[in-house]
Amino acid sequence: MVRVEEPTQVDDELVAAFESLIPQLSSSSPPPTRAELEEIVRSDATHLLVARDEQGSILGSMTLVVFRIPTGVRAWIEDVVVDSAARGRGVGEALNRAALDLARERGARTVDLTSRPSREAANRLYRRIGFVQRDTNVYRFQHEG
Repeated sequence: MVRVEEPTQVDDELVAAFESLIPQLSSSSPPPTRAELEEIVRSDATHLLVARDEQGSILGSMTLVVFRIPTGVRAWIEDVVVDSAARGRGVGEALNRAALDLARERGARTVDLTSRPSREAANRLYRRIGFVQRDTNVYRFQHEG
């Protein structure tokens, strides 16, 4: 059984979990500091979700951002990561379903995310739970430094 929660405070366990999870998500991004995690947890727009097993160990996490724009409330999922030892146990699905419920509660009619094509299992999961691939271009501008 996997349960998903939104931490309300940052403790040593949460910091350690991100020190383990973020390198599994990105080799180019360092894990967030305690101060950065505290900023995320305090934010009204950013919802940090963690998945725990029956013993309470953190198995994975994701971030849901909910924001208002002139055309309505939108939501975006970012930084989905499941510990390699916990993959295939429904952790990603539990995180995504919790995020979709939270986005709906906050008034978002749509939830967007991106996923690299090489993440085949993740892409299968997104399609299975109802995400539809959009015909759009994704652009990124990167500041130097």
